[in-house]
Amino acid sequence: MENREKTLYVSDLDGTLLNSRGELSSYTRETLTRLIRRGMQFTYATARSFTSAYAVMKELPVEFPAVVYNGTFVCSSQTGKNLIAQGFTPREQELLFQLFQEHGLSPQTYSLLDGRERVSWQVGRENEAVRHYLESRRGDPRLRPVSDFQQLKDGDVFYFTAMGDFQELEPLYHRREDYPFTTFVFQKEPYAPEYWLEIMPKEATKAQGVQRLKELLGCSRVVAFGDTKNDIPLLQAADEGYAVGNAVPELVKIAHGQIGSNDEDGVARWLEENSGF
Repeated sequence: MENREKTLYVSDLDGTLLNSRGELSSYTRETLTRLIRRGMQFTYATARSFTSAYAVMKELPVEFPAVVYNGTFVCSSQTGKNLIAQGFTPREQELLFQLFQEHGLSPQTYSLLDGRERVSWQVGRENEAVRHYLESRRGDPRLRPVSDFQQLKDGDVFYFTAMGDFQELEPLYHRREDYPFTTFVFQKEPYAPEYWLEIMPKEATKAQGVQRLKELLGCSRVVAFGDTKNDIPLLQAADEGYAVGNAVPELVKIAHGQIGSNDEDGVARWLEENSGF
């Protein structure tokens, strides 16, 4: 019982805990609710913002802080209040804006502006991938369209994304060694044809976020679950790391084992059978 109580279970969301429709199945929701109420220490680590994550996780009684924006923030899973934060200096922000300008691209910027979290993009520079993203986030209070590139710099920018074709974004990814204060993640969207390039502060990884959370909670072990490349550091840092059945080969290669897919409730079934709760 003592070891069991000190284990923190951490799951990625999209493609891992959530099914291919981006939802919690009724089985996963009911199973995790039962296990959490019995004392299982469970939370999530996601590339999503708190606002986006909470929209799909609010029905679960998650009490422990969550890792959002790929580790940029560790926040309350109930209120979204940031407990631990990573960021760029003003000079680092400017260097990254110059990178995008050199490659003729207009990113989406995530910033804290006037005490609010905002997602800014330049109107008229949207490609199909960006339009799809905006449509999927319709009604999100963070969305902030701007008319020119300079306005993307407003506030304290902590996260950059660009979406589009592989050939368009890969040259930026190859520049990552020129920016040692960053973490670059470049991968294909699992359920769409476009690619995502994400740029975060160097210490902003799911692994770093979960390590800080582990220390904050006084846990001795971490068991983690994921499906894509940005989960590789998380699974490597965990005491046990499992890839779901639909995971990319790179993640399966470094995982301790492979479980059922996200559409087979793989995480919930593993926890029901192995957590001891």
